[in-house]
This record gives sequence, C-alpha cells and structure tokens, in this order.
Amino acid sequence: MAVAFGLNGTLFFSAQEVGESGRDFVARNTALYAVNAPGTPPRLLTDPETVDLAESDIVPFRDDHVLVRDRRRGALVLTAVSAAGRAERLTDGVTVVGGAGTAGETIVVSVSDARTAGEVAVLGADGSRRLTDFSRELRAAGVIVPRELTVAGRDGYPIHGWVVVPEGAGPHPVLLNIHGGPFASYGPALFDEAQVYASAGYAVAMCNPRGSAGYGQAHGRVIRQRMGTVDRIDVLDFLDGAVAAVPGLDADRAGVMGGSYGGYLTAWTIAHDHRFAAAIVERGYLDPEGFVGTSDIGSFFSDEYIGTDPDRIRSQSPQAVVARVKTPTLVMHSSADLRCPLGQAERYYAALKRNGVDAELVIFPGEDHELSRSGWPRPRRERFEIILEWWGRHLPVGERG
Repeated sequence: MAVAFGLNGTLFFSAQEVGESGRDFVARNTALYAVNAPGTPPRLLTDPETVDLAESDIVPFRDDHVLVRDRRRGALVLTAVSAAGRAERLTDGVTVVGGAGTAGETIVVSVSDARTAGEVAVLGADGSRRLTDFSRELRAAGVIVPRELTVAGRDGYPIHGWVVVPEGAGPHPVLLNIHGGPFASYGPALFDEAQVYASAGYAVAMCNPRGSAGYGQAHGRVIRQRMGTVDRIDVLDFLDGAVAAVPGLDADRAGVMGGSYGGYLTAWTIAHDHRFAAAIVERGYLDPEGFVGTSDIGSFFSDEYIGTDPDRIRSQSPQAVVARVKTPTLVMHSSADLRCPLGQAERYYAALKRNGVDAELVIFPGEDHELSRSGWPRPRRERFEIILEWWGRHLPVGERG
C-alpha cells in the first residue's frame, strides 16, 4: 500500500481487496483510491479487474493528478490518473518504468527495455529523451533482443511471452524458463539470465502463464487452489508454439528450469511430462505441508494458494508426486532462504535419490531467496557457472536431436 497527497490536497492511496476472510490475497490487483476530505468515503479510481498498480509509489503531478505504474503484459507503464479517475498512459508497452519523479511539468523516470538494464530519461510532449547510457558497455558485449510471441494454447487461451535466440543458424537446444511468484511476470526488459544462457548457445523460452500478473485479475486468480493445472499446460504449450514459430530451435532437445514458484512448476512438470533432457529446480516451493509454519511468509500463502484440505494439498504437491520423476534434476537452494526454507530442497532431493533419479544438490552458504537477483557477486557468478556446467553435461550445445 502507498499513500500520497495530491497537489490540491486530495489523499490518494493504493490498496487491494482481500475478501471477507481478510486473507484472500491471491492475484488481487492493486487499485488506486482517492479521498477528497476527512470523513468522506474513498472513491475507486482504477478497475482492479483490468489494472494492476505497482504498490511502491504514488507521485503527485499537476493539480489533481498522480503518477502510478501499471503492470501490463510484462511492462510497467507510467500512467497519470486524475482525482476523477481519468487515466493517461505516458510510456509504451515495451518499457519497464522503475520509478518516477516530477518537478513542475517535468517527469523524470528510470527505465529499462530490451537493450538497457536501466537508464534515466525525461518525458515530454514529444516522447522521452534519455539522459544516460549506463548500458553502453553491456550492449557492446552483446545483447540479444528477445522476440515477442503469443501462442494459442490447446484450449485456445493466448499465452504471451518471449524467446531469446542465440546467434547462428542452430538448431539450438531450448531452455524453458518459469518465473516465480506465481503472481509475477517476465517482461520485455533486458534479463540477465536469458542473456547468459543465450550467449552460451541456448534458446530461452519464457512466458506468463495463467497465474501471472499483468493480464487481468481473472488471469491471475484462476490457479487459486488449482496450482499445477492450466499453468503447467500453458508453459508447455508456449514451448511447443515457440519451437513451431521461431526458426532455429531444436524441437527434440529441451530443458526446463525455474525458481521459487518456478521451481514448484518445474518439479510438478517433470513429474507429469518426461520430454526434458534435464531440469533445474531452484529455491522451490516443493512441499506445501512442510512449508506452513517454517516459511517467513506465514501460513496464509499456502492456505490461500493451495488450500487447507489434506487431499487438496497433496493433489498440488510436487513432493507427493516425486516418485514419478525420471528427469535428471539439479536442485539448487540457499542455506539462509527463509521464504522457501532449505528443508524444501533437502526432502525433495533425498526423495529423488531414493527413487534412483540422476540428481544433484547444490547449497549456497549464507545466501537467501534473492540470490539470483541481489546476492553477492561471487556466488551469483558461481551459480551461473554451475547451471551452465549442468546443461553442458545434459543438454550440450552443438548436438542435434
């Protein structure tokens, strides 16, 4: 939740509906509200069914406007909203706005896109003007622009995502990457993980299946107490669609990987689909029964996403179906992960080994759930080296399916 006074004294705040229980947070879009005077009821300014605001900031602008960021199809779109509820998008759908500030009519933003990791720009009537080029050396080292793709799933549902294709004719082995959350999203901005794998010769397919953010509240809420259903179907259908639509991808050689919820869906997928040469399950939410009471997020996450009925919990638990896994699996975790505690990985790995699966366990001492995004530089580099070594053994570049 964010709160700010407009320049005319109107109080603006962002909030989410959480149902009658006060706990139903699953895929609840954040909406903008306004209060004109003390004692008056708040007025809803944005539609939570279709608009989802980043919760971190509300920036006063002009007399009765504020600036907010709308999560939309992977982008963060800077939007001006008036106290009357009129909205105007100020940036496009292929830019991620990290933050904004104002001085009179001047708007300064931090932005990232397919070629930049983060720059400062000024917005004007004639568009934006970049003030920095911090990503110059990064581009010089080689940045591959992802190809945007929408695939029709087997039930006709549109699955939106991106494919990063290495240089050269191929055919390239494909890594299906699954994001965490699940109410999060991949986007059009430069993503270090995809760039590292593509530079090593792997095509990277990454999409926002049902359960993700930025495609309407219904898109996100459909997997509530149905995890591992349409979300699993969507990532597999996107992979199939990408291989069919994008030249140079090897249809017979693929791996799957993901972290947090992405680790969950990776583990769930390899228990139900045996096409993959190997898998990487990282910082995974793997045992919902053992998660409650041990994670720093509290019991409400599992209770709302998975449910509380024992049979329903087991029907969505990767740990409950680990005996079905045949795919070689690298399990990666951090010792100080409080979100998905280390025991999640240890129990899953032990079950894989007990069942005769080719499995390895890597633990990063002292690191936490955010290792891949904000960990110390050395373990972040070591992590990439371990990942590429695993794929080099199980899905080597240069071979053909």
